[in-house]
Amino acid sequence: MAEVDVAPTFGAELKDGFKPANVWVANGIAWLDDIQTFYRERSAIEKEHSAKLNALAKKYFEKKNKKSTSLSVGDTPAMTPGSLENASLTIWTTHLTTLESIADEHEKYANELIQKVADPMKYFAGRFEELRKRHVEYATKLEAERDSSYAELRKTKTKYDAACQEVESKRKKTESSFDKAKAQSQYQQQLQDMNNVKNTYLIAINVTNKQKEKYYHEYVPEVLDNLQDLSEFRTLKLNGLWSTAASLETAMLLQSNSLVDHLAQEITRNQPHLDSMMYIRHNMGSWQEPSDRAFEPSPVWHDDDLMITDEAAKVFLRNVLNKSKGQLGDLRREVDKKRREIEGVKRVKQRIREGKENKDEVLVVSQIFSMQEDLHQVDRKRLTAEVETSTITSAVGDVTLGAKNHNFKSQTFKIPTNCDLCGERIWGLSAKGFDCRDCGYTCHSKCEMKVPAECPGELSKEERKKYKSERQSAAGSLLKPPTGPPDHVAELPTLSRSNTMNSLSSGYAASANRSISGSVVSPRSPAEDTPPEPSGPRPAVKKTRLVAPPPAAYISELPGSAVPAKTAEQKGKMLYTFEANGDGEVSVTEGREVVVLEPDDGTGWIKVRAGYKEGIVPASYIEVYPAPIAPQDTGSSFNTRPASTYSNSGSSIGTTGPAVKKKGPAVAPRRGAKKLKYVVALYDYTAQSDTEHSMSEGERFVLIKEDPGDGWAEVEKGGVTKSVPASYVQVATD
Repeated sequence: MAEVDVAPTFGAELKDGFKPANVWVANGIAWLDDIQTFYRERSAIEKEHSAKLNALAKKYFEKKNKKSTSLSVGDTPAMTPGSLENASLTIWTTHLTTLESIADEHEKYANELIQKVADPMKYFAGRFEELRKRHVEYATKLEAERDSSYAELRKTKTKYDAACQEVESKRKKTESSFDKAKAQSQYQQQLQDMNNVKNTYLIAINVTNKQKEKYYHEYVPEVLDNLQDLSEFRTLKLNGLWSTAASLETAMLLQSNSLVDHLAQEITRNQPHLDSMMYIRHNMGSWQEPSDRAFEPSPVWHDDDLMITDEAAKVFLRNVLNKSKGQLGDLRREVDKKRREIEGVKRVKQRIREGKENKDEVLVVSQIFSMQEDLHQVDRKRLTAEVETSTITSAVGDVTLGAKNHNFKSQTFKIPTNCDLCGERIWGLSAKGFDCRDCGYTCHSKCEMKVPAECPGELSKEERKKYKSERQSAAGSLLKPPTGPPDHVAELPTLSRSNTMNSLSSGYAASANRSISGSVVSPRSPAEDTPPEPSGPRPAVKKTRLVAPPPAAYISELPGSAVPAKTAEQKGKMLYTFEANGDGEVSVTEGREVVVLEPDDGTGWIKVRAGYKEGIVPASYIEVYPAPIAPQDTGSSFNTRPASTYSNSGSSIGTTGPAVKKKGPAVAPRRGAKKLKYVVALYDYTAQSDTEHSMSEGERFVLIKEDPGDGWAEVEKGGVTKSVPASYVQVATD
């Protein structure tokens, strides 16, 4: 017969290894407590998970119920759905119901873990511990019996040693005893007792050895085998409980999987068009397309809905039609191209849905939407161009035939440029407009559509200048005000300018005002009272008024009287009020005449005398009159009264309104500081408004403010600060 493998046992292999084996078995039994605690905690987690799943399902059931109608048929359905829900909401309900069922399965699994695993494991752990303790008690008893046998043997050995000692003592007494016979008898008796004790000792040795053999080869191995059996029995029970736990979880998962499989089958029934069909069915109703927009006349200008087709309107319509026709072909081709591109991407999306391509469908849909937005913008432009073309053509015909259109390109003008149509300056931070590349016609962006289609074609530089001059002259004539008086104003009498003065620059505006109002006027010498007309530009005309000359002009010295010699003094008038801010300066009010003591030496300051005070004032605050001619005594008697002066000055008219203090220009640095910076005109320039300086090539100006970025610089000339094109001047080097 073939040998059968026998598993090794504790008794056969460990011999006297009960104590460590007992500790090992005790640890295994104690481990059962950890395992049953694990299943109790797992049960608690499953219950908590079940509770959370139920709470989650309940929360979203409530949300679904609130949104059921709006998700199924919208917020304002034509027909209420009642309790009906669309297909997607039905599948969502199945989701939530499945979640509740899975939660119930987890709850059931948690309870069974306690009942069928944790509690039995705790029970078996207690029983196994009791058996282990009984094994310990029995092993302790066997060990005590072994030790007792060893103790009895030691006692027998002690008796034997005592008997031998007594025999030796009796033997010695036989040698020294007086009664030798008696001593010999006692000796023999003691020797017999010793032999009996020896035999008893030998028997005890054999008994002890036999018991020792039984202890190590039968009793202890048997206890160890029983301990091994107890440990293996624990393992069997543990395996059984583990199997129970696994089967419980398997059953829970199988049931959950069946629920999920059912949900998956329901999802396949949710066809995308079902929701749309339900929404359509509950929202169908009568619809009427909004009426077309019609012409609405202005409440202040009653007109009809007919197109204006006069010559000026035809110019505009021709330009619009030409622009629309030029764009229409390109727009149509671009629309067709973009539509083909969208169809191609849509085919890619369909292949992705069919599983034939592996791409991100969201990105593809986003790409389609972006392309549709671009198509919409281009198609709107195409539609606008088509409608503009058809509308204009139906009203005036194709007026672009035979037109000589300008080759306009958008242009940013770096130097001051006027519009050839309206004659006004092309203003703005960027000064953008249009420029014909053939003939050089320039215009505002707003004037582009009003320019007649009369381009002479490509021109040479000289021809461009000629046409430019003609166009500017024609446009400038539109900006000139009427030369004659308005129809409602009577024509003024002819006035002579001989022996007259300008009341604004003469300083006698106040005197003239007082003479008109009847106040007393202090007489002045003709040399003081008749300064020449200033060379600077006249201020804007406000009102017209006849002003009499100063009273001194109406008298002369008696015949034969000598006129005292008087040195001519250069004078000027304050354009702005100046307040002294430092030593050597003098405060002077606006409009007051002053005597120039020292002219501007390049520092921007002039020394003047105002009354009895002397000091310096900014050169830009004063208008210096040309040097006067000293009066000559002609020896004549009373001169003929000069003609009345025709004054354009508003200051010679008595007004009751409050005086407005004008703000002066920037003040130059004081004497001793850095000298002023000058600029020189590079080209001739004609001022286009009263805020600009006219310039001649080589003319010098004081630079007040450099170009801040708008293409203009502020300069001062003759005490007046105005703007000039920054590209027309350069800083003087001398």
